[in-house]
Amino acid sequence: MRVVLGVTGASGVIYGIRLAAELKRCGVELTIVVSDAAKEVLSIEVPGGLEQLEKCGRVLSEHDLEADISSGSAKYDSTVICPCSMKTLSAIASGYADNLICRNADVAIKEQRKLVLVVREMPLNAIHLENMLKLSRLGVAIVPASPGFYHKPKSIDDLVKHVVGKTMDLLGIRTDLFERWNG
Repeated sequence: MRVVLGVTGASGVIYGIRLAAELKRCGVELTIVVSDAAKEVLSIEVPGGLEQLEKCGRVLSEHDLEADISSGSAKYDSTVICPCSMKTLSAIASGYADNLICRNADVAIKEQRKLVLVVREMPLNAIHLENMLKLSRLGVAIVPASPGFYHKPKSIDDLVKHVVGKTMDLLGIRTDLFERWNG
């Protein structure tokens, strides 16, 4: 399986780092595109996070528009943007593909490939919600980074694993990262 992971400048880059590590552990061929804003957030929230991403797959800049993944002829299975900023959500919803993350998402939509957006913002306004609804109607999976609590998390890592596990479910990769609801 080949997956493209976009990491944008929303708070919560730990989700993207953990997702990359889990995808690598599962043998997924991973191309990671890191935005300039994500690099800034990584340096604040997870010092050394960029190096962690580099251990998980091929890392590209958002400016690498000549990369293979900017074309529909490149074969990959899914794209996930984690975390997905509202700026990136808005660009994708508007078809504004000015960087490699948004271009790759645009390609995923036009080629009818799986696209998962792990959105991270609070509170949401009507514009955010309308953009999510627009994309959802096109078949894009919208995953708010809102972990469940039914599994009685004991750490931040437990919360991160819940969101990452639910995201991997959408990619068709079953994991045991979190305890599933069993009634």
